Amino acid sequence: MKQLFSNVRGDLFGGITAGIVALPLALAFGVSSGLGPSAGLYGAIFISFFAALFGGTNTQISGPTAPMTAVSMLVIASIIALNDGSIEKALPAILTVFLLAGLLQMGLGVLGLGKYIRYIPYPVVSGFMTAIGLIIIITQLLPLVGYYPKEDQDFVKQFETRAEASLLDNTLQDETGEGTLTLKDFENTLKRADEINDAAILEEAQNLASNASSGVLGALKVLPNALQNINWIELLLALATIVIVIGFKRITTAIPSTLVALLAVSGVAYGFKLDYRTIEKIPEGLPMPHLEIITQFNLGMIAPYFFSALTLALLGAIDSLLTSVVADNMTRTKHKPNRELIGQGIGNSIAAIFAGIPGAGATIRTVVNINSGGKTKLSGMIAGVLLLFVLLAMGPIASKIPAAVLAGILLTVGISVMDYKGLKAISTMPKDVRLGPLKLSSEVIIMIVVMLLATFWNLIYAVGIGMVLASLMFMKKMGDLTAKRSHVKPLLQEAVWEDEKDFPEQLREEVFIKHLDGPLFFGSTSDFQMLSEQVPDTASTIVIRMGLMRYMDQSGLYALEDMLIPLKNAGVEVLLVKVPSQPRFMMERIDIIPDLIPEAHIFDNFEDCLVWIRKNVTNEVAI
Repeated sequence: MKQLFSNVRGDLFGGITAGIVALPLALAFGVSSGLGPSAGLYGAIFISFFAALFGGTNTQISGPTAPMTAVSMLVIASIIALNDGSIEKALPAILTVFLLAGLLQMGLGVLGLGKYIRYIPYPVVSGFMTAIGLIIIITQLLPLVGYYPKEDQDFVKQFETRAEASLLDNTLQDETGEGTLTLKDFENTLKRADEINDAAILEEAQNLASNASSGVLGALKVLPNALQNINWIELLLALATIVIVIGFKRITTAIPSTLVALLAVSGVAYGFKLDYRTIEKIPEGLPMPHLEIITQFNLGMIAPYFFSALTLALLGAIDSLLTSVVADNMTRTKHKPNRELIGQGIGNSIAAIFAGIPGAGATIRTVVNINSGGKTKLSGMIAGVLLLFVLLAMGPIASKIPAAVLAGILLTVGISVMDYKGLKAISTMPKDVRLGPLKLSSEVIIMIVVMLLATFWNLIYAVGIGMVLASLMFMKKMGDLTAKRSHVKPLLQEAVWEDEKDFPEQLREEVFIKHLDGPLFFGSTSDFQMLSEQVPDTASTIVIRMGLMRYMDQSGLYALEDMLIPLKNAGVEVLLVKVPSQPRFMMERIDIIPDLIPEAHIFDNFEDCLVWIRKNVTNEVAI
């Protein structure tokens, strides 16, 4: 507690400055998510305060971030689509998924998995971040030009037939569930169907139109319609916002350019009474908890979204821990990764209960906090309190912000979040994969595959496929390296180890030595399995030196067995030298030792093996 108040003045300035930077982004991320600006603000308040209080990075400022919002947006859109386009119906399921993500994050920290996050390959992270940028940019093109598909009468009209069929189908399903869909009560069914009026059909058609235009593919599909129906006031407000966000940074970075753009463009639009679209109204007063997501928890409702929750948890962990590393480098401190994950999980869980969108450690806000004097957890807590004050004191004023302004801010966020370092490296990465006549870089292939799949298909599956591709390519490379360093050759052709220089010259065509350098695993077994076929007829003995092979998996174990059986049948003696404990344990489990290789043929060092060879290999040559 004493340490918490050891830098009150610096933490006060740092927290206030970071909170000011967070305000426009929180509103923008809330709008982008589909739950409205209040959801972004609630998320920023609770995550910032509780992640700072319970986390493991003293200077970290947390809240909604671009990657977390992009994934949340897809989760929200898919659940709303399953609930007849109604946010009210979908909200309990959405918040339960967010709560589960927070709990999973806490679980990652409790299990001590924070240190393993760094093993995610860079090409996967690079492709993912670039995809996040593209998703934000493309999905913001419609509000940028002031086009909202559900308000386009011509576009909505295309869905009226489907809307009427959908309403009739819902009626039949309701009747079936109630047990009233019978010949006796069919007149009642027809009566209920007749109650489907034009207003209900229009509302359902608008929901279908909104769903059809959601996401990247949906936005691209209706983009021609948007370009034919540009609202020039909205477009000018958005462009003015973009110019100020980018241009003001060239003047000074002391004042956040996003805040300047938000205040300036909103002030002009409101002051000149322009006909613009405002953001959704921000509720006044304290945010209220949605305890029904706990009291009415339904596993079946969220089971299809478990992997979405896990993705949010993992993404938040990566995002936060990368920011923690940045903070460590700036402050010369050392964060506690597992404690940080627990803190982030607590923050996201509480934010979910209060209808806030999930978030993570935010790099820019953390850097601003440190540069403004923040040194302890108090700075992050102050940032959350400041945002709560803005909510309570300025909610009605914030509700006058033009939606186009937030679209402009989000567009700049999308541009900035893309991984330009990875994109610039495409032409310089070594081309280590051949596809027909083409030579390509495996790293670039992974990055592009993740980027395209994440942008146009599914963020969650894209990361999974990227991880599988990266793992397969890594194993292929390791297998190739192992094979190159461990060829089966006569001793005259293979590089001679220091203790093999005195090997008897007259035995060099009868005794062959195999050097195993590196693990024998499923990525390196193909060449090893061919050993028995490569041994010439003159060989009577094979020496396998295993001192540098510290690990053997099940694939390697059976590859070894497949190699030994034909050698034994051919009467070739196999000697093992310096067998490590793990491979020996594996070999004993399936009786390679002693059935194929007796204990007498296993030696602790090459000198003992050489003594056996001198005594047993040949009786014709005097040694």
